[in-house]
Amino acid sequence: MSTEHATLAATVAATAPPAARPDGEVEALLRLAALHRRFAHPVKPDDALQAICDLAHELTHGRYAALAITDVHDRTEGFYTSGLTRAEMKGLKVPPTGHGPLGSLRSDGKPVRINDLEHHPYAFGFPPKHPVMQRMLGVPIWAHGEVRGSMYVTDRADGDPFDDEDERAMVALARHASYIVENFWF
Repeated sequence: MSTEHATLAATVAATAPPAARPDGEVEALLRLAALHRRFAHPVKPDDALQAICDLAHELTHGRYAALAITDVHDRTEGFYTSGLTRAEMKGLKVPPTGHGPLGSLRSDGKPVRINDLEHHPYAFGFPPKHPVMQRMLGVPIWAHGEVRGSMYVTDRADGDPFDDEDERAMVALARHASYIVENFWF
C-alpha cells in the first residue's frame, strides 16, 4: 500500500463533507486510513489485498469474503479469503473460477447482487467443498482499463439481502484493490 494513496484516502475521508460521499464509502475510506496507520512500513501487495478482503468481510457483515486477481486469460493468480475456518480453507483446493455468478463482471464491469444462488441460472464454477451460499454481492477489480479480478461477500449475518450501503462500501474497497493491483501487481 503506497503512502501516497493511503494519505489521499485519509484526506478525502477526513475532508469530504458528509453529503458528498455515501456513508458506506466514508466508512470504508476511514478504515483504509486506519489500516495505513497500522502498517508502519510499506507492505506487500498480498498483505494489502488480504486487509481489503478482511475489511469487506467486516463492513458488510458477510459470512465470508473473497478477493481474486486474474491474468489476461481470466485464470486466478491471487486469491484471498476472510471468514473461512481452517477446515473450510483446507477443503477448498482451488479457488472459484469466476465464470458462474460473477461471470458478468468480466463482460460489463458492474456489481452483481444475487439473493438466491440456489436458483440462479449461473450458479456454477464453484470448486468441490466450496461453502454453501445463499446471497452474494460481487464487484469488479480493474487494472489498466480491464476487469482483472473480483471481490465478493456472501450471506449477511443478519440474514438480510445485501443493500446499497454494502455495495457502496464494496465498490470503494474494490477501487483501492484496483489501485494496488494496477500499480504493484501487473
